[in-house]
Amino acid sequence: MGFEQAWLDYGKKEGYADAERIRYIYADADSAVMKNSVKELRDALAAFTGRDPQVNALSERKEGTGQIESICLVKKEGCRAEGYRLYEEKGGIVVEASDERGILYGVFALIFRMQRQETLAGIDLKKEPAMPLRMVNHWDNMDGSIERGYSGRSFFFENNEILVDERTVTYARLMASVGINGAVINNVNVKDQATYMITEKYFDKLREMSEIFAGYGIRFFMSLNYAAPVELGELDSADPLDEGVAAWWEKRMKIVYDAIPLLGGFLIKADSEGRPGPFTYGRDHADGANMLARAIEPYGGLIIWRCFVYNCRQDWRDRKTDRARSGYDNFMELDGRFRNNVILQIKNGPMDFQVREPVHPLFGGLTKTNQMLEVQIAQEYTGQQRHICYLIPWFKQILEFRTYVKETDDTVRDIVSGKTFGQKNCGMAAVANTGDDENWTGHDLAAANLYGFGRLCYEPELAAQEIAKEWIGLTYGRDQEVEETILFLLMESWPAYEKYTSPLGIGWMVNPSLHYGPSVDGYEYDRWGTYHRADHLGIGVNRSRNGTGYALLYREPHASVYDDMEKCPDELLLFFHHVPYTWKLGSGKTVIQHIYDTHFEGVEMVDEMARRFEELKGKVPEKVYGRVTGRLAHQKEHAREWRDQINTYFYRKSGIPDEKGREIF
Repeated sequence: MGFEQAWLDYGKKEGYADAERIRYIYADADSAVMKNSVKELRDALAAFTGRDPQVNALSERKEGTGQIESICLVKKEGCRAEGYRLYEEKGGIVVEASDERGILYGVFALIFRMQRQETLAGIDLKKEPAMPLRMVNHWDNMDGSIERGYSGRSFFFENNEILVDERTVTYARLMASVGINGAVINNVNVKDQATYMITEKYFDKLREMSEIFAGYGIRFFMSLNYAAPVELGELDSADPLDEGVAAWWEKRMKIVYDAIPLLGGFLIKADSEGRPGPFTYGRDHADGANMLARAIEPYGGLIIWRCFVYNCRQDWRDRKTDRARSGYDNFMELDGRFRNNVILQIKNGPMDFQVREPVHPLFGGLTKTNQMLEVQIAQEYTGQQRHICYLIPWFKQILEFRTYVKETDDTVRDIVSGKTFGQKNCGMAAVANTGDDENWTGHDLAAANLYGFGRLCYEPELAAQEIAKEWIGLTYGRDQEVEETILFLLMESWPAYEKYTSPLGIGWMVNPSLHYGPSVDGYEYDRWGTYHRADHLGIGVNRSRNGTGYALLYREPHASVYDDMEKCPDELLLFFHHVPYTWKLGSGKTVIQHIYDTHFEGVEMVDEMARRFEELKGKVPEKVYGRVTGRLAHQKEHAREWRDQINTYFYRKSGIPDEKGREIF
């Protein structure tokens, strides 16, 4: 299958004098990263101008004539790791960094500036990444399927074989261009042939892929089966405190690193949703993580341990057991017990990537443990890349959330950047939204989430709108109408999706297993702990001190605010409280009227999005226009389905009519 170049689709820049004048590149291309940096510049300039620039060693650099004629790549102390400086000097543009990754990121920043045809004269900017680790987690299976994949099949795996080809290189380029420096290539639910990825069967292809990644500054990670000693048939136990098990892992890690020396480490999901883990042996997660961390430490490897651990065999009749508490309850008491090469990867909220959740209380709870924020750009619960849902505004809110763990430097962003506790093993990870579709992300506009995540990791101070404008300019050019229209669609999309789906932080209400389409009671009487508790009087889950007590897991003042129905923010009210349908929100509306109004408003917003995009016919590539209008037609229909099912359900449940007299079935 063919594939596009996404935002790296360089094209000729008619009349762009700054690019036309550049004839020389000076660099010492003595490594894979430096060679790729030079190649990227050459390819971009050749596309922009139709002329291939001459490449010379740094020692051959000559002073220019006063005009910008060259680009010089210089390794020099002055920037933090992976940072860069771009500036004009002696008739040339200098890309300066203390390390090769910084050079590569500076090169892409310069290319993006030229791609948008911005002036290079007088340029002087310095950028340093906020997050030490900026990762994508792929949920790809070795049979070629992708769990929660909405963009085709895997381009890493097919029929239990590993694919390494031209698309692997383009993928690495795309990730590096936005500052991604780590990638986990396989599903966290490791099963079947994926367990054998730590055996000789797959080493050759994995090493080849890791070398391609390394050439673009990306650390190569794999997901690991905690029960591998048993499932590979070599031991009858995976007890982390068993000396024989520890010795097995030490031997296995040596074999793995001898074969794949560039391996960054492993991502692990344990004791959750059927995955094996230390609980099987009466041990805790620190025991399990530390055993693996000791085995991998001699090779500089990391163990990234997911905190998505909960009882998935809940009884819906039980009002005290609360899935939202599980991550906190399982990990808070272990704070300070994890080795330094262990990172706890914590979802943005306590449930599962719903369209609205409170920030996870482990952020601000843990003070002695390395932490990573995990978000999901694969739109599992936000439209599955059939609906537009630009998630960067949401991620910005999460990052700027104050935890009050300290008087200053206490936001989630501060914690996962290492600023709060001085940690180096920390950062952000996103569940990837890519597949082998021609446009990588299924919905053309979903690529904004992939681009935006990388940019947000590197520069979290950027506004969501600013990131969107960057992506639009790189992908669709400089036409003002195109920019304004696509920007409108992106910025309105998350609010619209929230309005026509699940109200006031309640979440779920989707078809089980698929997680797509409205089904108000789909998860209400099941084992997964995903309840809305609606009855004929009201709706919501009581997580106050008189309920499950979850609200009190936060530091003050959040605990008091969330615990009090009068003070709780409207957008999270039903997450924390069971309230009557007649409860007055801060807006002055009742809960039931809010439900009616927002669901009608959400549909109207989608209609306007579709109408405005249709006006771009002839202004965006025909193939893109056809794909996006097709998706928007589906979104319009699906939004109505959401509106009518949700409104009808609550009208019939409450018996309270819509104040505006609209048709509710």
